[in-house]
Amino acid sequence: MEHALGVHRLHFAFTITFHYIFPQLTMGLALLIVYLKTKALRTNDEHYNRATRFWARIFGINFAVGVVTGIPMEFQFGTNWAAFSRAAGGVIGQTLAMEGVFSFFLESTFLGLLLFGDKKLGRIGHWWAAFLVWLGSWLSGYFIVATNAWMQYPTGHRVDSHGQIELANFWQLVLNKWVMWEYAHTMLGAVQTGCFVMAAVGAFYLLTQRHESYGRTFVKSGVLVGVVAAILQLFPTGDEQGKLIADHQPVTLAAMEGLFESQKGAPVVLIGQPDLQKRRLDNPIQIPDMLSFLTYREWKANVRGLDAFPQDQWPDMILLLYYSYHVMVGLGTIFIAVMLLAALMLWRGKLYVSRGMLWALMVCVPLPYIANTAGWMTAELGRQPWLIYGLMRTAHGVSPQVGAGNAWFTLIGFMGLYTVLGILWLFLVYREIEDGPESEEVVHSEPAVVEAAD
Repeated sequence: MEHALGVHRLHFAFTITFHYIFPQLTMGLALLIVYLKTKALRTNDEHYNRATRFWARIFGINFAVGVVTGIPMEFQFGTNWAAFSRAAGGVIGQTLAMEGVFSFFLESTFLGLLLFGDKKLGRIGHWWAAFLVWLGSWLSGYFIVATNAWMQYPTGHRVDSHGQIELANFWQLVLNKWVMWEYAHTMLGAVQTGCFVMAAVGAFYLLTQRHESYGRTFVKSGVLVGVVAAILQLFPTGDEQGKLIADHQPVTLAAMEGLFESQKGAPVVLIGQPDLQKRRLDNPIQIPDMLSFLTYREWKANVRGLDAFPQDQWPDMILLLYYSYHVMVGLGTIFIAVMLLAALMLWRGKLYVSRGMLWALMVCVPLPYIANTAGWMTAELGRQPWLIYGLMRTAHGVSPQVGAGNAWFTLIGFMGLYTVLGILWLFLVYREIEDGPESEEVVHSEPAVVEAAD
């Protein structure tokens, strides 16, 4: 069973990691599309309408692939994690059902109007379509994060005589203190993905001297929104999320920071390699007292290390947790530096002609995906060995009748299918970027044809 548990965890980790490639871009782009559509409404400039339609098409591609890759996860709760679903379905079923019934249908319905209804809806109606797509996508994210937040910090429930977990207070489920900061942190990560992708496409157009007016719009929009999101990702959302972990999952904090021994004036480790056998960090580069200050706002506060907890309560993949956390923090720092530098060059009027900075924006495109993945790995690995923190261990939530061989069979099948979907997604997005948001040459030379096509 222990071997089967590992395969089931790998199975879900693969499907959810691949799936999240797509929602993080749609949630980030949703805000940027509203921004572009607002500019179109205020200026009455068709340029911004074309920019909106261009990104709405890319949004639609991501949305479609995200739906296809997300559906199997719903079934995995029953096939791979039946014991968990049976015990906690009365709680998590509330938020998951609301995500599907309310958010998904709101988003998908108005996405169709955003893509095809601009002439029929009029300027204001089309803006509302963009706004409701954003609202639907962000509500969807909220209900998903609320489900995860309850597993991290379970509130508003009771356990009956048969061991089933029942919902006792709906508002404690959807408004507990963990979900607020986790949601804000998650959505800012998605916004950064959208900003880097938009800025990178704009940089590509400027470097190749195609669709240059759109390139400038995309770079400017991505940088202006992105610099705000990068800073807010660090403070206050990242800071407050860290405080919650320190207060309610202190063993997780110790593992994330590689703190093997409790100490006053605990340092923050910038670089170091954990040695689990010797229970120490090799070659550490540290900032003295900083972890104590960041956690408790006191330079010499005592921070509990792993030695303060029984070993059966330690996260079971400390090395992966440690490195995931440091990758997330390191990339977040890079995002702040890149976006601040780009914003400074934009303010000084040099960004559009700086090939080095434009190349930097393009090269950074994969990094938000890596950072978001590392962030979710930190959250999920840090919760171990609990599936529902303090209530159900991960080993007790797996489907007892599904062996490792069956799990491997379906995992390999998903890998093949998702590879095909990934190639298709890349092709469709590449084609949209190559076609561009309607070339200016066509707009100027054949205005009647373009207007008819619009």
